[in-house]
Amino acid sequence: MQLILLERVDGLGNVGDEVSVKPGYGRNFLLPQEKAIVANDGNRKVFERRRVVLEAKHLDDLSKAKATAAKLTELDISVIRATSDGKHLYGSVSTTELAGLLNDAGYDVARRYILLDEHIKSVGDHVFRVRLHPDITADMSIKVEAESL
Repeated sequence: MQLILLERVDGLGNVGDEVSVKPGYGRNFLLPQEKAIVANDGNRKVFERRRVVLEAKHLDDLSKAKATAAKLTELDISVIRATSDGKHLYGSVSTTELAGLLNDAGYDVARRYILLDEHIKSVGDHVFRVRLHPDITADMSIKVEAESL
C-alpha cells in the first residue's frame, strides 16, 4: 500500500515521504490517525498545496517539544513508597504513575510516551525518558524514597 505521510512517523519517514507499508498498518493505524493519505494523483496534488502548511506545523511542534523538554529536565519529582527492607519496593513505580506525576506538575504527557529502560523497584534515583516528539526525548529523573513508619 502506497501512502504519503502527513507527519513524521518514527521508523517510517518524514512529512511528504511516499512510503510503502503493509495494508493492515496503513488501514488500521496511519489512515485513521490521519498520519498519512493514500498516494494517488489527486492526493499528490492536494498534498503539494498543503506541503508548506504541514511542514510549518511540523517545525512548530518541534520547537514546542524542545521547549517542553528543557523545562522537563529541570523538574524534580519524587515519590514515597512502602518498602520491604528499606530498599526494595512492594510492587513498582509504573508509567501510569509517572504520567500522573507529570500531569500533576502541569505537563500533558500520556503514559505511552514514557519510556523505562528497567522497572523501578528500588529506593533511590532512577532515570526515565519522555518522548515529546519523534525527534525529541527528555531525560528525567525520579527520586524514590522509603516510607517511614
